[in-house]
Amino acid sequence: MNPFSSRKKQVIALLIIIITGLSGKLFAQSDYPADVKERISKVENNLGGGIRIEGENPFNLQQRMKFYNVPGVSVAVIRNFKIDWVKAYGLADNESRIPVTTKTLFQAASISKSLNGVGAMKLVEEKKLDLDADINNYLTSWKFPYDSVSGNKKITLRNLLSHTAGLTVHGFPGYEPTDKFPSVNQILDGVSPANTKAVRSQFAPSSKVQYSGGGTTITQVMIADQTKTSYAKYMNEKILAPLGMTGSFYGYPAPAAKAALLSTGYSADGTPVKGKYHVYPEQAAAGLWTNPTDLAKYIIETQLAFQGKSGKVLSKASTLQRLNPVMSDAALGVFIVKKGNATYFTHGGSNEGFRCQYFGDLENGNGIVVMVNSDNGAILNEIINSVATVYNWKEFYNPVVKQIQPVESKLLTSYTGRYQLSPDMIITISVKENQLFAQATNQPAFAIYPESVTMFFVKEFEAKMEFSNDKLVFYQNGQKTDAKKLP
Repeated sequence: MNPFSSRKKQVIALLIIIITGLSGKLFAQSDYPADVKERISKVENNLGGGIRIEGENPFNLQQRMKFYNVPGVSVAVIRNFKIDWVKAYGLADNESRIPVTTKTLFQAASISKSLNGVGAMKLVEEKKLDLDADINNYLTSWKFPYDSVSGNKKITLRNLLSHTAGLTVHGFPGYEPTDKFPSVNQILDGVSPANTKAVRSQFAPSSKVQYSGGGTTITQVMIADQTKTSYAKYMNEKILAPLGMTGSFYGYPAPAAKAALLSTGYSADGTPVKGKYHVYPEQAAAGLWTNPTDLAKYIIETQLAFQGKSGKVLSKASTLQRLNPVMSDAALGVFIVKKGNATYFTHGGSNEGFRCQYFGDLENGNGIVVMVNSDNGAILNEIINSVATVYNWKEFYNPVVKQIQPVESKLLTSYTGRYQLSPDMIITISVKENQLFAQATNQPAFAIYPESVTMFFVKEFEAKMEFSNDKLVFYQNGQKTDAKKLP
């Protein structure tokens, strides 16, 4: 909700964001020393996916933004436990032609869960919550309704933060700004006007990892109940402020001083999200507004606390516990991955019209944050891969290099048409200048490349398509699906 009620105030707000945009751009492009500017230039010109074609040159950032139809990109790179550079590209709002700046705010989506993990662990450190006790010991405004599905096992805060609680509701679609918002209790019980089902047990806790934004939302109630204040107030004052994340906030509407900095979210085809963005009462799971600079501060503090060199919010012991995987790669609000000689803590985010990803290296003090105001998040990994290449993150980016098999034009043309992958999904195959393209329903078109005369692959994500006897066989994530060619 825009707090500026008059046209005059709207103009003032627009001038403010344009001025900050100019200053942000000036800092990013002119004030860095020559060696940093050289690294920025290399990153901007070394984008690549997990699959690369032999002999093909890396991509340019502006080219990929245009290719993916991404309006705006914001990046922060961490080197040796410090921010090396931050830079913004493109537009925060296409219609108003407002540029993205380093201060522009994006929805952090599920990255909200990482900061929520810090907030919960702060209360554990203060002995106001117990990681391994029954969550109902700390829930006062709402109680979890155990049933036989949980196998007589109690759910703990550790379960909730690590997605091992066996709970339903993976994620949330959010609400338009003009909608009537449900309370958090209504969301947890699936009661109107909530637009998701009740958060309940699907299997016994501690059985396996199953991602549950619903479980994270329960931690939101626990934190509010135990602090006897609003979740947003606690997180903004006790977590974001001490971390130096002064541009960020939980809650709705936006603080007046930050309202003009909110970016507009866009679908993959470039259509703006109705109302510019969705609102997420599920704040712990998806409600943080932030930018890469602020998230970089969180990453650096985590890295330093892990080594016992800082303690702005959490001690070394609490940080080690937060980063210790409970099961598989799932720790407390983060996922832990090992690449080469480095251990990274990471999380991604996907809200309506927004995508984001961060990585932080615990041993070497490296890191990356990328945020975009688009549903097309394929560009995130390409930028991260470029940073890993330029900064020599060993064994982080190991693309598969493939050779192209020449295919006659007549045969390529015979593959064109519409293929029914599922009742509501059609893949359209077209050809242009001897290049095949595949476009699924409501998705952007991707070039597909032949590794044989019948088998084609996609570079942007792991998928293959095989043409045979008027059908298309689609391979992805270890699954094989037949799609008949439509008349």
